[in-house]
Amino acid sequence: MNKLTSYIQKQRENKPLLMMTHVVYGYPNIEKSLEIMQLMLEKGVEILEVQFPFSDPVADGPTITTACHHALKHKPTLSQCLKDIKKLARQYPDSRMLLMSYLNPLLQPGFESLAEQMGDDIVGVIIPDLPIDHHDMLTPLINKGISPIWLITPDMHEDRIRLVTEQAQGMLYCVSRSGVTGQQSTGEEATKMQYMQGYLKTIRQSTSLPLAVGFGINTREDIAALKGHADVAIVGSAFLNAFNNEGLHGVLKKLNELQQ
Repeated sequence: MNKLTSYIQKQRENKPLLMMTHVVYGYPNIEKSLEIMQLMLEKGVEILEVQFPFSDPVADGPTITTACHHALKHKPTLSQCLKDIKKLARQYPDSRMLLMSYLNPLLQPGFESLAEQMGDDIVGVIIPDLPIDHHDMLTPLINKGISPIWLITPDMHEDRIRLVTEQAQGMLYCVSRSGVTGQQSTGEEATKMQYMQGYLKTIRQSTSLPLAVGFGINTREDIAALKGHADVAIVGSAFLNAFNNEGLHGVLKKLNELQQ
């Protein structure tokens, strides 16, 4: 079985929902971003998604976009980012590390080189702007046991969902609503929850892979609403906002809130 899938399934035997946190490498600087990651891993976050910054992060809302632009001022390199993530993976073997990047930075080394650099320590990669139609590009990663994690969106046709699930490995990233990351949901909570349950049920009909839900997951109530319907809650902008307001202490407070 795929190593990310088996990890999630094993963790889920004793936990109703896992947490996946999102950090921008290099924000507010490289050293501090690594401190944020380390704090999250010390607190037992199961999956850490590390975003390599890009100048035009089209799927990201203003909080993450601003963080990416600030991070680029420190001239981060993909090779050093991978080395730093791999070091954390070895320090925290009970958690799992994912790379998130837009396609352009990954084309420079190429996927053969990327697979070699990621090795056994980084178990998955998320590329938001790579269409499923080009999944063959990721064969070198798959051959190394690295899972390409594909996104499913609420407006995706069922035929397209089936195409994604046919190629998916590791887990599926289920976008909770249309739009970009970090937006607050609107409308009646009961209606939103009913919609979410139906959306996830539709995806479940096409796959047995773990389902991770992200975009707009900000509060303890958001986390609670996913229990029994998803396997992983993805939280990103909420932690960046907490850091921007109160530094590492804010991140710790948010972790304590969401992990209760």
